[in-house]
Amino acid sequence: MKILVVNAGSSSLKYQLFEMETQEVLAKGICERIGIDGKITHAAAGNDKYSENIPMSNHEVAMNAVIRMLLDEKLGCIHSMEEIYAVGHRIVHGGPWFSEAVLVDKTVMEDLHKCIDLAPLHTKPHIMGIEGCMAVMKKTPQVLVFDTAFHQTMPEEAYRYAIPKDIFDKYRVRRYGFHGTSHRYVSSKAIDVLGLDKDHCKIITCHLGNGSSISAVKNGKVIDTSMGFTPLEGIAMGSRCGSMDPAIVPFLMDKLGMSPAETQDYMNKNCGILGVSGVSSDMRDICSAMAIGNPDAILATKILTYGIKKYIGSYTAAMNGLDVLVFTAGIGENTAVVREMATNDMDFFGIKLDIEKNLTFKDHPEDNIISTPDSKVTVIVIPTNEELVIAQDTEKVVNEGRQYVRTFF
Repeated sequence: MKILVVNAGSSSLKYQLFEMETQEVLAKGICERIGIDGKITHAAAGNDKYSENIPMSNHEVAMNAVIRMLLDEKLGCIHSMEEIYAVGHRIVHGGPWFSEAVLVDKTVMEDLHKCIDLAPLHTKPHIMGIEGCMAVMKKTPQVLVFDTAFHQTMPEEAYRYAIPKDIFDKYRVRRYGFHGTSHRYVSSKAIDVLGLDKDHCKIITCHLGNGSSISAVKNGKVIDTSMGFTPLEGIAMGSRCGSMDPAIVPFLMDKLGMSPAETQDYMNKNCGILGVSGVSSDMRDICSAMAIGNPDAILATKILTYGIKKYIGSYTAAMNGLDVLVFTAGIGENTAVVREMATNDMDFFGIKLDIEKNLTFKDHPEDNIISTPDSKVTVIVIPTNEELVIAQDTEKVVNEGRQYVRTFF
């Protein structure tokens, strides 16, 4: 059984085709510069990457290019579109309407449009990607898998903000959380790898990338997470400010003469590691700048790792203990200095990092436990695999014929 996973952005469309029996990735690629000019980069298993400039006016055209690559005699891996059992779409925000993966139908699309207000930068491109797939693959089931779904187990005291109930009821302003497929994958993987009892374990998962979030997973369920109503809350990120005094927002609007939309854009694209360092939003560039003593790059990294440390401490308190600390995603998997700084001087919590293992992890990824033998908390690096989770959810939803039930109207 083959499942195609699609992650659509405003001008891009990433894809992976899975053989579900073996969990093998048969092919993957990306369409870029959609609506500008267009380029596809594609690679089937065992083949070298292939790139081609193709005019792509919209996501439907991009999906046609993807199907052409998958069917190509030399570059592809399937003989017919009918081999694709279903398409799974990564959706960032499900709002109050979606608490699990669902089959696409008219009602689903109506409610997905309501999520545009909650995550306009993500939801509009998602819809374009879904509609593009539906236009090209008319008979293939389409499934939506939500980043917010795994966080639906948070208790009310964790997801509610201290705003009037009538505002909450009317606008559903609450903590939703994001990167749910990643937090779900790595927490489950940690339980399996370490042989933990799923019903009696306390795990903190640190998904650190250009966008970052941290989650407290107790007995297999999320009890709190750092991102909130939008992916802007939490620790400082690549170009996102993270949590700060809400009064700063109207202050900046007044001083900089910006509209609400401009201010939101500014906090998403001009702040965070980029804003503090003045160098880059990419930690590889920040590490290079740190190596030559750039004080702003050093400060940006301190702000990032201090924020991570505070979440680890607060979530350990919330769970009354901690068994496992997981690092994952681009920065979490690849930047040893961030892992070291975030866990330094935390022996009070039973966290002791093996400095040598932490530094050499990339050379020995199979040895992914980077804490010392006497550390009460196991610190582990687990590469995330959000696409596989999406594929697995898609297969399950289609097999169950799961229909959508509206939670809110």
